[in-house]
Amino acid sequence: MFIIVGLGNPSREYESTRHNIGFDTIDAIADKYHINVMELKHKAKIGKGYIGGNKVILAKPLTFMNLSGESVRSIIDYYKADPATDLIVISDDISLPPGQLRIRKKGSAGGHNGLKNIIQHLGGGDFKRIRMGVGEKPAEYDLVDWVLGHFSKEDRKAVDGAVQKAVKAVELILSDGTDTAMNEFNRKVQP
Repeated sequence: MFIIVGLGNPSREYESTRHNIGFDTIDAIADKYHINVMELKHKAKIGKGYIGGNKVILAKPLTFMNLSGESVRSIIDYYKADPATDLIVISDDISLPPGQLRIRKKGSAGGHNGLKNIIQHLGGGDFKRIRMGVGEKPAEYDLVDWVLGHFSKEDRKAVDGAVQKAVKAVELILSDGTDTAMNEFNRKVQP
């Protein structure tokens, strides 16, 4: 079984913002595989289903980004899952251009407060993650305003493509392993 968590902030005001690209990706996976992500458990919206014969739990934490670890820890404990083999976290990354993915087997938070909180609650960063580029913050922007802001039309198009690539990356991780997905998707996107 795999637990696939997309990071974001609940409530309508945050829909389609840079910080909510993880939620957008979970919604795309749910749509493709007809998984209803509406059950409220573990401080999250949860959905259960199958991708390529693998049982999956899709989750959108409702704790707000900076407390995502509370929800993830609860899900991991309830399903007696091993984060190193069973958990995939999808988040935004301001150090990557819109449309680019970076898949890792483990690592640091890289300045991302949601990942930082998950690492804190799990006791380490040994879990798979798909980081999705949302573009670097311009000098005149506050970081919070940038990540809670909306994409330009051009960037939105690149990000929508990246969401579809992230769905394929999840499928590849489940079917062929993380190394295969990394080889396929950790390529620089040409502007």
